[in-house]
Amino acid sequence: MAQGALDGLRLIEAGQLIAGPFCGQLMADHGCEVIKVEPPADPSDPGAGDPMRQWGRGKPVWYPVIGRNKKTITLNLRDPRGQELLRRLVRKSDFMLENFRPGTMEKWGLGYEALAAENPGLIMIRVSGFGQTGPYAPRAGYGSIGEAMGGIRNLAGDPSSPPSRVGISIGDSLAATFACLGAMMALHHRHRTGEGQVVDSAIYEAVLAMMESTVPEYTEGGYTRERTGSILPEIAPSNVYPCTDGEILIAANQDSVFARLCEAMERPDLATDPRYATHHARGARQAELDALIADWTRGFSAADLLALMDAHGVPAGKIYKAPDMLDDPHFKAREALVKVAHPQFRNLWMQNVFPKLSATPGKVNWPGQPIGAHTDSVYHELLGLSDDDIAGLRQEGVI
Repeated sequence: MAQGALDGLRLIEAGQLIAGPFCGQLMADHGCEVIKVEPPADPSDPGAGDPMRQWGRGKPVWYPVIGRNKKTITLNLRDPRGQELLRRLVRKSDFMLENFRPGTMEKWGLGYEALAAENPGLIMIRVSGFGQTGPYAPRAGYGSIGEAMGGIRNLAGDPSSPPSRVGISIGDSLAATFACLGAMMALHHRHRTGEGQVVDSAIYEAVLAMMESTVPEYTEGGYTRERTGSILPEIAPSNVYPCTDGEILIAANQDSVFARLCEAMERPDLATDPRYATHHARGARQAELDALIADWTRGFSAADLLALMDAHGVPAGKIYKAPDMLDDPHFKAREALVKVAHPQFRNLWMQNVFPKLSATPGKVNWPGQPIGAHTDSVYHELLGLSDDDIAGLRQEGVI
């Protein structure tokens, strides 16, 4: 079987946290050789390297995911000798990925123009809060700020509460995903022309890209979307409904699907009742219809209700947490989760590689490695440095 679709490509990853490194993870998952650059580690500093190494609820298990399939080397980019080593790495690479504040790489003499002079085909992937241009470009920009300004925070949560976080770092992850998508576009352009370019992925723009028709709804109709909690306004029925042992989500808003739900409820009359028979009628009586359905669902266990919905072809699902995902037979059949060997964590499960490619599937080959685990091998094999060269650079704090 072939290696990952990106086998044979090399990416140098300089950056930290999520917005840049998740892009590196996506590419490493599909076979790209990703070499992660971190500052030289101080053995006495448990927080050395990418802060993600310390993140995780209960145990620091996030870095084994976001650092998976990557090689890791140490390199001091503030030192001119470290900067020269990066240039040498770039000459042998296809991509350079960074998510520092705009201007940082230029301050180190490592901006796109300087690196493209070393490698004209280089694709430089730059992830930041506000992009590389514009009046906000120099600002510090975390994912939370991009989510707020991109619009998603205003729509997340219940209307009775302040704007909410969605529970994951969605702004960072979206910016990284768009960065990966842009890199693939730039790679195709390079195949045709030989030219590299900059991929400029801003967190607020990645969030904005997902905001559906919120802007034209305002400019054309004067309508401003606000938080609506668990419902889609005027799209009914589509909500979370109670059961004897929990709750499930039922989405039966299409006319034909609503008719099937009515059959399952043994209320076929509802499908032809003028109050509910059409999309607009159901939307106008959304709360009333939701209450009617909830009174019915309360008499079922979640498992029995899901089985009934499946038998009638009505989309429905339990709202999963991690234990549900691990137990689900569909997750198991598609290997959506995979157990990864780790020297410290003995039961390390994580999401598998997505999307699934039929001819060149990606694979989790190893979890995130200790800082600098590949320093010697990369500098030996890629740059031809000797043992004495490496020892000297390490002693002087360059690597």
